[in-house]
Amino acid sequence: MDSINPILLIASLMVASTPILLAALGEMVVEKAGVLNLGVEGMMITGAVVGFAIGVNSGSSVLGFACAALAGAALSMIFAFITQVLLSNQVATGLGLTLFGLGLSSLIGKPYVGIKAPGFAKLDIPLLSDIPVLGPILFRHDPMVYLSLLIVAAVWYLLTYTRAGLILRAVGENHSAAHALGYKVVRVRFAAIAFGGAMAGLGGAYVSLVRVPQWVEGMTAGAGWIALAIVVFASWRPWRILLGAYLFGGITVLQLNLQAAGSSIPVEYLSMSPYLVTILVLVIISVRGNHGAPGSLGRVFHASQ
Repeated sequence: MDSINPILLIASLMVASTPILLAALGEMVVEKAGVLNLGVEGMMITGAVVGFAIGVNSGSSVLGFACAALAGAALSMIFAFITQVLLSNQVATGLGLTLFGLGLSSLIGKPYVGIKAPGFAKLDIPLLSDIPVLGPILFRHDPMVYLSLLIVAAVWYLLTYTRAGLILRAVGENHSAAHALGYKVVRVRFAAIAFGGAMAGLGGAYVSLVRVPQWVEGMTAGAGWIALAIVVFASWRPWRILLGAYLFGGITVLQLNLQAAGSSIPVEYLSMSPYLVTILVLVIISVRGNHGAPGSLGRVFHASQ
């Protein structure tokens, strides 16, 4: 078996983890507001195809990312209207959203199969990028990698130290009590769902514009479901989500490198390893109990309450 370069392995880990990290952060905010949106995969794949199509036609990856975020947020508003206004079941609606996103992306993406995405330059940070070992690992990535880390810090600060974060958590913990205090529960949840959709769209666009970069039907390959698992694994805490995303991203990169190096382990086992780890984590969490889960998670809010 050929040797694996550990520096390139760790650097690739950060790239592979970014789409999952973005989607998981968005879903965490949604669930903190007491809403369970299982449509992350559908929003990610929609963001992937819209971002790729806009990027190819405009020649700008930045514009592609912006439109992908808007597409993810727009799709999430369908979910928000059905669950928060029409009071539909959140689990069934989320699953329907995923199926809708997969079908829509397949339709939009057909003309773009085989086309290369526009370039997205990496940031070689002066001096820091030249540091042995640490330079290639930490300081030679594209802007979205660093933006995702900034969003982690921003979400943590928002939820912990701001009035808006306190209201969001209050709505998620007990929507009836929050409503009695005068907070607009539905409005807060709409905003949280829109943020989650935008983040999922950004994560999907990162896959099609940077990580691959081309359009392939179903290219998110279950990343949305992994993001959902990470939210639970991380007990709804932003910094744990960062660690969880890097864990799953690392397993994905490792198995790809093992395949390329000619590992004696069957390809099928290597390919399923990230998902096996996801299942294992969920089993462990189910035994421990969902400590930290918002009290109103998945419950329907009636304004008359």
